Amino acid sequence: MIPDVVGVRVVGDVHGDAEAFAHAAATDRFIVQLGDLADHGPDSAGALRLMFRLIDEGRGLFLLGNHDYRLARALAGRLARIEPALEQTLAQLDAPLRKRAAAEIARAPAWLRWHDALFVHAGFHTAMLAGPSPLPHPIAQGRADGVLARALYGEPTGRMQPDGFPERSLRWVERIPAGLTVYCGHDQRSRDGRPYLRRGAAGGTAVFLDTGAGKGGHLAWIDLPTAA
Repeated sequence: MIPDVVGVRVVGDVHGDAEAFAHAAATDRFIVQLGDLADHGPDSAGALRLMFRLIDEGRGLFLLGNHDYRLARALAGRLARIEPALEQTLAQLDAPLRKRAAAEIARAPAWLRWHDALFVHAGFHTAMLAGPSPLPHPIAQGRADGVLARALYGEPTGRMQPDGFPERSLRWVERIPAGLTVYCGHDQRSRDGRPYLRRGAAGGTAVFLDTGAGKGGHLAWIDLPTAA
């Protein structure tokens, strides 16, 4: 799925910042985008179109993020409540783009192993080492659960934060095996605008690339060599 003849550029959450995503995509490297292409930023339609063009040209792919999953459920008429950010995204999508988005999201991997790297939107689970994520996704069946929930939402503590969002634990980082690096987004963990690196007790590493694109921050990416 990822060619070994070129390096890889891992791109964090885009959230509708199509202009920044265009800068990230201006490379000969293969683009691995970690999910959450749409919502919040000014041009979700542009971000989706750019990603789909990369797919058509064989130059990139995206991982399934929770916002992508919600977009697909909304397009399928499966959401009882549509939040303002998603409502804004839907207003930008014409009929052909809606159809393409539904199709691409259904076949976007929820996690992907490449050499000594594992790409996932939100959080790692050891079951991801057993093989690729099942496709297509059960969008019509309701909220994701099991390993798919870990991939989309991370590991919740069961508590709520002051901002009203669920608190998420990083205990899963401790279970990343030695020699493996997990590249993910979803949570803004960085305090200095650069990707946040955290090493786990088992010897593995997590790299968080969500630095706030589309939400007042910027888009982050990391270039990997041909063998990650």
